[in-house]
Amino acid sequence: MAARTDHDERAGADAGAGAESPPRRRGPGRIATAVSVFGELLITAGLVLGLFVVYSLWWTNVIADRAAHKEADQVRDTWLDHRGGPGALDTRNGIGFLHVPAMRNGEVLVKKGTSAKVLNNGVAGYYTDPVKSALPQDRKGNFTLAAHRDGHGAKFHNIDKLRKGDPIVFETKDDWYVYRVFSVLPETSKYNVRVLGPVPKQAGVKKAGRYITLTTCTPVYTSRYRYVVWGELERVEKVDSDRTPPEEIR
Repeated sequence: MAARTDHDERAGADAGAGAESPPRRRGPGRIATAVSVFGELLITAGLVLGLFVVYSLWWTNVIADRAAHKEADQVRDTWLDHRGGPGALDTRNGIGFLHVPAMRNGEVLVKKGTSAKVLNNGVAGYYTDPVKSALPQDRKGNFTLAAHRDGHGAKFHNIDKLRKGDPIVFETKDDWYVYRVFSVLPETSKYNVRVLGPVPKQAGVKKAGRYITLTTCTPVYTSRYRYVVWGELERVEKVDSDRTPPEEIR
């Protein structure tokens, strides 16, 4: 092989000096980076919101139903042990069970009070404030109840299925109270306490009687208004040794 000459070496050096280096790749701009970060934040927020919805509408029902079943068992155990005396309603754990076939919600334990602390345990509660509820055994008055429509057991979720003439049955240790729906108010202000009055005139009645009132939030998944259903006592049946329910809920 021929030896490289000085001319060849200078030509190679000149060629190397004249070659351009490859262009440097520019990173994403500030706007593109900001858009990317914002998109990731939106995805994360969506996941968090989805988990919250699952928790609110499903998991709280699971927890509330477990608590309600436990309390219901305690009430029935109390009845079997004949504690509280004949005709007594109030126990430490509840006064009885609401049965509403049209709502398809099984039996619902009823306790004293309508605070979140009470209702979040998957039960219904009778009002003590702002209007004091009558109790079923009272000779006159309005037995007023509330329960959640969504989450925390959602015991009144299907309240909109109730129609005039449908039965509402309340079970106590000694008696079955059979009511019949006679009026429905699909929407009213949550501040409207007149619906809870001893004589609920908005239901179309003008004289004292033995009434039951069911209330819950509406529309579904909100607490903007109240849904109200009124019933009137039709009859009382004594509980027999087998606790045979009235024909309306067999």
